[in-house]
Amino acid sequence: MENSHDRYYALRHSAAHLMAQAVGELYPGVQYAIGPPIEDGFYYDFDFPIPIHEEDLPRIEEKMREIAGRKLPIVRKELDREAALALCTAKNQSYKIQLINDLPKDEVISFYDQGDWGDLCRGPHISDTGAIRHFKLLSIAGAYWRGSEKNKMLTRIYGTVWETQEELDAYLSRLEEAKKRDHRKIGKELGLFLFAPEDVGQGIPLFLPKGEILRHTMENYVREVQTRYGYQHVWTGHIVREDLYKKSGHYDNYADVMFPPMTDEEDEVKFRLKPMNCPSHMTLYNLSGLKSYRDLPLRFAEFATLYRYEKSGELTGLTRVRSLTQDDCHIFCTEDQVESEFGLALTLIHEVLNRYGFKDYRVRLSLRGEEPGGKYVADDDKWNRATAALRRSLEANGVEYYEAPGEAAFYGPKADFQTKDVIGREWTASTIQVDFIQPARLGCTYIAEDGTERTPVVIHRAVTGSTERFMGLLIEQYAGAFPLWLAPVQAILLPIADAQLDYAKKIAEAMRSNGLRVDIDSRSERVGKKIAEAETQKIPYMLVMGKRDVEADVVSVRKRGTGDLGAMKLETLMENLLNEIKD
Repeated sequence: MENSHDRYYALRHSAAHLMAQAVGELYPGVQYAIGPPIEDGFYYDFDFPIPIHEEDLPRIEEKMREIAGRKLPIVRKELDREAALALCTAKNQSYKIQLINDLPKDEVISFYDQGDWGDLCRGPHISDTGAIRHFKLLSIAGAYWRGSEKNKMLTRIYGTVWETQEELDAYLSRLEEAKKRDHRKIGKELGLFLFAPEDVGQGIPLFLPKGEILRHTMENYVREVQTRYGYQHVWTGHIVREDLYKKSGHYDNYADVMFPPMTDEEDEVKFRLKPMNCPSHMTLYNLSGLKSYRDLPLRFAEFATLYRYEKSGELTGLTRVRSLTQDDCHIFCTEDQVESEFGLALTLIHEVLNRYGFKDYRVRLSLRGEEPGGKYVADDDKWNRATAALRRSLEANGVEYYEAPGEAAFYGPKADFQTKDVIGREWTASTIQVDFIQPARLGCTYIAEDGTERTPVVIHRAVTGSTERFMGLLIEQYAGAFPLWLAPVQAILLPIADAQLDYAKKIAEAMRSNGLRVDIDSRSERVGKKIAEAETQKIPYMLVMGKRDVEADVVSVRKRGTGDLGAMKLETLMENLLNEIKD
């Protein structure tokens, strides 16, 4: 959920409580952990006295409807710490006792009661259970208490709730479509990637030949666009001394997602697998010679594979992995250049997202949270300047945006591009971040026009975020039926008999020499079966060649989703395909 003012927030929060009450009535002795609203729904984590399964969800749902029908008022009450602990102790709720003990001493402790059931909660909630009508329990998953693998595994139940039956039906329909488009399923069917957790490790995708072609095509396209926009591509390796991350501030904020250190016993130096590029790029800036204001802006870009020790329970196909490749860029510029550089990055992002077919997106201005002692670097002046510069840049470029406090990086605010896919799900695709803090920490300088030494501003920018995550998004966006320019195999040649195999090889050689990606299906199978399998593999073009095609020096062309296009000369076909790729 974006914030507690979302019109569904209180409804979904109350639905989580309704589910918890139903579970308590059905399973006496259950322990309650946490139950927040989330985007499109809610969940609650339970410690059950007995195992439960997906087939138990309808029973819980039925009990929820019964409780909703009681129209129980939902009433807030406040207790002092001693009374709150006594209440939870009496109910044998150990997880709630931990939560209370961890609250700040001056925080108001509130509970929400509905009938004879209540729960520790800040709220907000709706007025009574009777308004919770259009809901559905969706799934069960495991979840560690407080997200730590060192703690007990709890049972998490997910659900969704909406204000009308029409909204609920539409959402469930989107879920069904999402299942059909699941990139994990399609990726396996199309032979793009796989995982080998027992041999290689969890969260480390292995790309098959077609998948490597796809990721290479994606990265090569962005590389070409970036070069055209004046970016210089660099390479900074896979491991970095741990001390660099202590200087930059990443160690204090990201140590829990870094892989354990490797120690060089001879020099007694610790190294880390690189989890981000910015400190390495700033080091490269420092070591490549003293800069003048005339040298700025300087734009370093890198397709670097990074390594983050994400919790195993959070790993999801390609969208959450432990090895990810970012199309990362760091722009070193003066404070006066921030607006123009933002505009240039914005134009680049628009071009790339439009090429991929993403035209429905909005911009989130991710700001520092207000909590004292949080994750953010304490430097109000730099934060204020960075935030003001980013706001000016958004407004100068006519970008509409909404604000999201608490979503900034630890070193600065950012503009996140939230794009919707074909079934309405929202993803963070691109980001532009303004950083006044890290370059100062790492000693980046340039000589200004007045001869003084100053610190450059660094703009962090990623167009597709990570290749792996964006590939998962693309697979689902296109349901595996990639546009011609992106398809791993653009055309497959289908000789009807062995007698046409040499002709197929000749055609393939000519097409490959023109940069087209083609395969030959030389199996001794009926051509109808070959066509059906090529359609299943979602190959854009099928070129059938029989005895008459060879004699006429043509190919019979079939297009995915369209069917038979008739016989064509090879030159005509290649011209059509190359124009389609260009357009």
